[in-house]
Amino acid sequence: MAEIEHDLSPLIRVYKDGRIERMMGEGFVPPESDPETGVQIKDIEIDPQINLSARLYRPKYIDPVQKIPLFVYFHGGAFVIESASSPTYHKHLSMVAAEAKVIIVSVNYRLAPEYPLPIAYEDSWIALKWIASHANGDGYEPWIKDHANFNRVYFGGDSAGGNIAHHMAIRVGLEKLEGVKLDGIFLACPYFWGKDLIDGEGENLFVKDCIDKLWLFANPNGSGLDDPLINPEKDPKLCSLGCDKVVVYVAGKDALRFRGLYYKEALEKSGWPGTVEVVEVKDEEHVFHLFAPEADNAMAMLKKLVSFLNQS
Repeated sequence: MAEIEHDLSPLIRVYKDGRIERMMGEGFVPPESDPETGVQIKDIEIDPQINLSARLYRPKYIDPVQKIPLFVYFHGGAFVIESASSPTYHKHLSMVAAEAKVIIVSVNYRLAPEYPLPIAYEDSWIALKWIASHANGDGYEPWIKDHANFNRVYFGGDSAGGNIAHHMAIRVGLEKLEGVKLDGIFLACPYFWGKDLIDGEGENLFVKDCIDKLWLFANPNGSGLDDPLINPEKDPKLCSLGCDKVVVYVAGKDALRFRGLYYKEALEKSGWPGTVEVVEVKDEEHVFHLFAPEADNAMAMLKKLVSFLNQS
């Protein structure tokens, strides 16, 4: 039996012979219409040379004249597991597309350790530039070209995907996306962290150790646990966040909740001029809305997201 080099159970193991074993997040849902919501789904290639793709969702009924909001989604999985075609996201994003009546582009960025950070961020930015190419008519994807309102664009994600959504919003603020107006970002249990403990992070040092190791594993060439990619407070570009509305959901039993709560304070201190709202859901675990998308708390969160995506 091969000797283990990195054991990050229950997510991933790496063996000394080079083999990588992903222990979850490997499921695949075919890109077919969702029978419950009628939402249409398809996969598209963005850059086949680097195996960058996305999964698209569109509501069953779309007014051929009226353009609808565009929601760009980044999946979670600690940067090492999951995909845009995973069963974890199928139900949730189908419900979002149906209820909010939005076009969704769920980005399938490449994963560590084969593609260590910052590759996931670079893939996500390439995907955003590809999306933006449709704003001036250059893009070829009809669901985006014909139906997306580029003056009403939102980013969102869970866990690591929330982290990516945050950083993509900063990059929009710094570099712009031609023809795109980013209205807001919606972060569910975002994956932020830091070297020094805050609030109740010392309650479970085993969990802290696991989170530390996961980040250093995914980002081996970074500056550690206070890298601005994982600790927004240490990012001098934080005030450049390129939207004026942020909603953050945190779960009461999630070790990451303290960073989610502190994110609001860090944003406000940075001089960013927008508004940020944090919603704490008691007695729930990390990304609870994905594992039980029709439970009461998940449905309340869905209602909040639908309202957020439909602000005029």
